[in-house]
Amino acid sequence: MVRSVVMLALLSSFSICHAYQLEPIKEGLFRFVDGRHRSMVWVGQYGVLIIDPLNPKAAEWLKAKIKKTFDKPIRYVIYSHNHSDHIYGGELLQSSQTTFIAHELVKEDILSTGAKAVVPDVTFKKKLSVVMDGQHLDLRYHGPNDGRGSISMHFREKKVLFIVDWALIGRMPWKGLWSYDVPGVIKSVEEVLALDFDIFVGGHADVGDKSGLAHYKNYLMDLSNSVVKGIQENKSLEDLQKSIRLDQYKDLRMYNEWLPLNIAGVYKGLMETSGMSWRPEVLISD
Repeated sequence: MVRSVVMLALLSSFSICHAYQLEPIKEGLFRFVDGRHRSMVWVGQYGVLIIDPLNPKAAEWLKAKIKKTFDKPIRYVIYSHNHSDHIYGGELLQSSQTTFIAHELVKEDILSTGAKAVVPDVTFKKKLSVVMDGQHLDLRYHGPNDGRGSISMHFREKKVLFIVDWALIGRMPWKGLWSYDVPGVIKSVEEVLALDFDIFVGGHADVGDKSGLAHYKNYLMDLSNSVVKGIQENKSLEDLQKSIRLDQYKDLRMYNEWLPLNIAGVYKGLMETSGMSWRPEVLISD
């Protein structure tokens, strides 16, 4: 994990025993940790930008810490996507000086489902750049991957990439790949690997670099290809869970525990979304 001596000195007053942590990534840029969830804080000369309030308790703590440590107004709140475990609590960060930004699908989802989240003031379709102190945060939509309106967030000059849920390093994808569009995730990760960044921060799991993100993408590709091959060989889900081993990825935390669940998630997507269960050449008996 990248650390800055200057930033660590600045944050030395933070209690290491607290459940919440604000960790330096680069000058003016921090990772906010709440248990297994992570968000980002960018402190500029005239204000602060926050990506994902997470939840009301986390947002309340973060607002107080920003006030105490930096004493700057919150200018922007960015939503990474539509999932409630990342975007609730924004009302505690809201003021007349604060602009909420998200992909247009996030706003659509909040309104159509009655989510208890602040409705974004500004939305975009493909790309939007937020500028502070002459530096850019590039927000990009790569198509379906995980959740609605889920984007990559690239701190261009700082060469830091932040992504929530659909890309992570150091850990297996979440259990049964709930809400994953696996081909979409692979495509999205391939696209962001072409960006210019040195540091990757995930909305879950670890901080790392491009090699860690490429390792994650390769795992998803090998997982997907293995399940497709097994279905074509008319293997049942139970057979696939017994036979598929991808031990070149056992360095990922929760490998043994979640590999069968990941297999089930890919299998379900292929059977339902791709309609493999309807194909006459696929003969799988339950």
